[in-house]
Amino acid sequence: MSPLQTNLPAAVVEHDFSDRAVLADALAGAVAGKLHAALAERASAVVALSGGTTPALFLRRLSTQALDWSRVVVTLCDERWVPPTHARSNARLVRENLLQGAAAAARFEPLFADAPQPESVLGEITRRIDALPTPFDAVVLGLGLDGHIASLFPDADRLAQALDPGGAASVLPIRAASAGEQRITLTLPVLAAARNLYLQIEGADKLLVFGRIMRAEGVFAASPLRAVLRHAAAPLDVYWSA
Repeated sequence: MSPLQTNLPAAVVEHDFSDRAVLADALAGAVAGKLHAALAERASAVVALSGGTTPALFLRRLSTQALDWSRVVVTLCDERWVPPTHARSNARLVRENLLQGAAAAARFEPLFADAPQPESVLGEITRRIDALPTPFDAVVLGLGLDGHIASLFPDADRLAQALDPGGAASVLPIRAASAGEQRITLTLPVLAAARNLYLQIEGADKLLVFGRIMRAEGVFAASPLRAVLRHAAAPLDVYWSA
């Protein structure tokens, strides 16, 4: 990865790794270090994680980190509106890869409730998320080939509301043709406020997308990631491997 010049106020710190296993170890160590520091200062620490196919190895590495997991709260940056047993559930990904061994003692706050549509239980989920200590101690984002982060898709129906830096909503339902399922996502104010902000990207294709976002090329000039960076409270640590 080569240094990128941006016109965004938030700093971007790039970490380049030889392979995905080395990246997973490094990212797990970095996130665990921030959680450990948070627990030294406060009663609990909160981390918000992303789903998809990329983070599984990182989550397994994170589960082995020496932490007082009973004081750690784990939540999600977004969720597909599918049951927690579904193969595409982000909650399932976290439970099967992170909440194992000692890490099973962590408190997990999902973004799903048993209802046909997220709107019908939005109040319940919002209350759960709003009850967590803020700002979150760590947020780990992924990146889609279309430039989306969390479930902030470029064609999402509530994208403007979700990216409103002054918006009151911490969680919003999302529908987008490119997303497939109905989704629910944390909004920009929650993501950008994180004490520590990470982006995990793997593969040359996603690195190319990231570069286009940073250079504001074409449609990527309106990327949700750029919106987050305009308001981020912390530098964005980018962890990349081929």
